[in-house]
Amino acid sequence: MEQAKVSSEFCGGVLYFRLTGEIDHHSAPIVREQMDRDLYFFRPKRVILALDGIDFMDSSGLGLILGRYTKIRDMQGVLEIEDPTPQIEKILKLAGVNRLIPVKKSNVVQG
Repeated sequence: MEQAKVSSEFCGGVLYFRLTGEIDHHSAPIVREQMDRDLYFFRPKRVILALDGIDFMDSSGLGLILGRYTKIRDMQGVLEIEDPTPQIEKILKLAGVNRLIPVKKSNVVQG
C-alpha cells in the first residue's frame, strides 16, 4: 500500500494539487495538512485537484475532498476535480460529490 502523496504548483492564481497513492485514514490527515498550508499561503481563487494518480480512496478521502471544498468556498474560491481514475470517479458519483464539485477530464494522455 503506497501512502498518498501530494504535490502542488501555483501559477496565475490557480493552485494545482496532484495526489498519488492511496488515501485512507492514515494518509488523509497528512495530505490535508499539506493542502491546507498551501491554501492559506497562496489564497487561490481556483484550485484544481488532480486525482489520476490515486489508486484507492475510502471515506477518509471523501472527507478530505469535501473539507477542502468547504475551506476553498469559504475563501471565495472554486474547486475542480480533474482526471479521476474510473474507480475514483465511481466513488465520487456514488457519494454525490460530482453534484458539488465539477469533475473534468484534462484530455492529457497519461503515459
